[in-house]
Amino acid sequence: ERIFSLLDADEMIKDLPTMPMPARIRGHIEFDKVWFSYKPEEWVLKDLSFTLEPGQMVAIVGYTGAGKTTIANLVTRFWDVQKGEIRVDGYPIKNLPLHGLRAAIQPLPQDVFLFSGTIEENLRLGSGVSEERMRLAAAAVHADEFIEALPKGYKTELAEGASNLSQGQRQLLSFARVLAHDPAIIILDEATSSIDTETERLIQRGIEGLLAGRTSVVIAH
Repeated sequence: ERIFSLLDADEMIKDLPTMPMPARIRGHIEFDKVWFSYKPEEWVLKDLSFTLEPGQMVAIVGYTGAGKTTIANLVTRFWDVQKGEIRVDGYPIKNLPLHGLRAAIQPLPQDVFLFSGTIEENLRLGSGVSEERMRLAAAAVHADEFIEALPKGYKTELAEGASNLSQGQRQLLSFARVLAHDPAIIILDEATSSIDTETERLIQRGIEGLLAGRTSVVIAH
């Protein structure tokens, strides 16, 4: 009964695009007088307006519950705003196909999810990413250093939740995965909040390669 009630549930976010996805997204983001609440009249965001230029990095800093992650969820249309409008490259995001929007904008959450399977399968995610592009992405975020030190390299099998890798290694793999899929906009949501200082140095090198030339939103306490 629970499974069927889930299958029968209405989708909250309607995918009703009025235009095709542009061939290339430059990475311009605009919030125009955005209001949003999870519960009626309990506003998390009130009349929020800001603009990100293509290739710009912006930090969103605030206490827990301030609405930082909400901003990331609204850009990728996991929720829809009640008032105002969000635009990417001048196009209202409600008018764009969901699949295309979410391919162009990729969030990197604090908790990395890796599947059972090889490192290569986790980086490609069943898409048409070539081996060369996959390896270049891993090199750009300095993940190739530990991957190639493994006995089977990219063919190494990961355990459930990639428990046979360190937390820093899992995070670098998640960076490489996003980079291999070449989004125009990247959202880092507390991506380094639960790792040690030494690992963070490695991660910082990875982030530099990940964000080069891309619009990026970095969320932190």
